[in-house]
Amino acid sequence: MDMKINIAGVELDNPIIAASGTYGFGHEYNEFYDISEIGAISVKGLTKSPRAGNPPPRITETIGGILNSVGLQNPGVDAFIKEEIPFLRKHRCKIIANMAGNTFEDYCEMAEKLSAADVDMLEMNISCPNVKAGGAAFGTNPDTVLAITKAVRTYAKKPLIVKLSPNVADITETAKAAEAGGADALSLINTLTGMAIDINTRRPILANVVGGLSGPCVKPVALRMVYQVHQAVKLPIIGMGGISNGDDAVEFLLAGSTAISVGTANFTDPYACLKIRDGIKTYMEKHQIKTVRELTGGLIVESK
Repeated sequence: MDMKINIAGVELDNPIIAASGTYGFGHEYNEFYDISEIGAISVKGLTKSPRAGNPPPRITETIGGILNSVGLQNPGVDAFIKEEIPFLRKHRCKIIANMAGNTFEDYCEMAEKLSAADVDMLEMNISCPNVKAGGAAFGTNPDTVLAITKAVRTYAKKPLIVKLSPNVADITETAKAAEAGGADALSLINTLTGMAIDINTRRPILANVVGGLSGPCVKPVALRMVYQVHQAVKLPIIGMGGISNGDDAVEFLLAGSTAISVGTANFTDPYACLKIRDGIKTYMEKHQIKTVRELTGGLIVESK
């Protein structure tokens, strides 16, 4: 059974990727199993300088998921290159460096530094606020998506993945913009914007008031968006959003994903990535499928 996939010339042993922000830099999960067993790790979102993140409370459970406003707490890109890459390179899984910034210059500088470092791919989180344009997220305007992808492409010497925000009217428009700007692959979806209120204190539960919603509750939205984007562009897609088991993963593959990114499920079960990988294998055995690549875009839609 062949579980290998290829994204922009980078071969992964299997289609399972640990989603950025849910797996740290792999240390904690490596205490449970050898992280070489998954295809890749998209590391904690990196910023140009170290960030302490938002004040607490910054995470809360909701029905079928969680809300978080961690605020990109991370040691900064330089510390990642110096301290984390040597650990990750002891393992077979590929390294995806996730970048977050508030200006075009932030992203370009990080892309240049990380391209010179020993990572396999770059993932650009465009759900961050553009401080030079009133604070709206980069990823909500197709023109801005096109412009920032073009700008970062000139500095990115490694395959560039653009991570799309779902908080838009039509995700195919931002997907097309990223493709036109030179992206090598797309990942989607990032978290949906949400909030929670404590009715007894009449205050928001998160100190930041709003946060990102993830977990099983977002899966139908994520699945629909992956399907739409697969119809709209020719780029490989890393699908994510509420994937909790092998069946969920197969749905995303059939909808058009080349790879699967596992996020919130890691918080409830540290072995989630392995169980999801094995669940895909079980499906392939049952249906006599020889390569996981056969599943990508295999959804059968009856013509009207």
